[in-house]
Amino acid sequence: MSDERSPETVLWDLMRGALTARALGIVADLRVADALATGPRSVDELARELGANPDVLHRFLRALASDGVFAEAEPGVFVNTPASEQLRREAWDDFAHLFGTVFHRTAGELDADGAPTFARVFGDDFWSWLAANPAERAAFDRAMAGGKDRKADRFAKVEWRDGETVVDVGGGNGALLIELFRRRPGLRGIVFDLAETDREESKFGDAIEFVSGSFFESVPVGDTYLLSAILHDWNDESAGAILRTIRASAPPGARLLVGETVISPGNDASGSKWLDLLMLALLDGRERDETQWRRLLEDSGFEPVSIEDGLIQARCR
Repeated sequence: MSDERSPETVLWDLMRGALTARALGIVADLRVADALATGPRSVDELARELGANPDVLHRFLRALASDGVFAEAEPGVFVNTPASEQLRREAWDDFAHLFGTVFHRTAGELDADGAPTFARVFGDDFWSWLAANPAERAAFDRAMAGGKDRKADRFAKVEWRDGETVVDVGGGNGALLIELFRRRPGLRGIVFDLAETDREESKFGDAIEFVSGSFFESVPVGDTYLLSAILHDWNDESAGAILRTIRASAPPGARLLVGETVISPGNDASGSKWLDLLMLALLDGRERDETQWRRLLEDSGFEPVSIEDGLIQARCR
């Protein structure tokens, strides 16, 4: 895909990425988009309400407005744009917070040796750190639940039968399974994740239950296993161990549905290629192309049925 920007602009837009992520995280934490929900407001008024320095806040908003996030309607007066309105929607403010804080610090230490940096920066592995920081765990779970409607739509198009038991492995707060069951009533479900997962089980209804545990040890028995944005958190050795745990519990004929990106060849813009670097820094994880997915599944006892970006289907071998 051709890029109409000048070579200098291409490089500048990349080099300033750390600043944009940090600025967006700061205004998301301040809830600036919510404060502008009723219309244009002056920086001085916003700063008083939000407890911010008016000069610094103006500089953050001015910079973000130059990229279409907020707009300066008149000098010192800002208004939301479609982009900043996204920060008022589910998960986007949490993603902005994560990318502007913990992800920002972690990615900043990534080096050419490819060694994961999170533990070096924060003194513990990512999952243990989340467990010790409940507010960050809640933000992470909310962010991971983002896009659940789109994901549920994709999973709902798969053929289902009434009474089928669906195990959402690493299912977080259960948001995906709830949305899937709204589209496909008649299913039974298990949200399987660590006990500290932030969730509201009152939303599960009678068809869904929560079971705590580690997917490196065992998983509940089911007919279909969902893995949505789980395997990219892990390198091939660990991802294979998760799949083998599922395979050991799965009854004959059970199937596997994986909601993950499939990296495409070529030079077109691809968020998954950047996400791949974040997974490397945070967790020694990775995004995968079709060949890598096929090899990972086959080596773990599964037969790939179809591999498409966003939905990979396999059956027990």
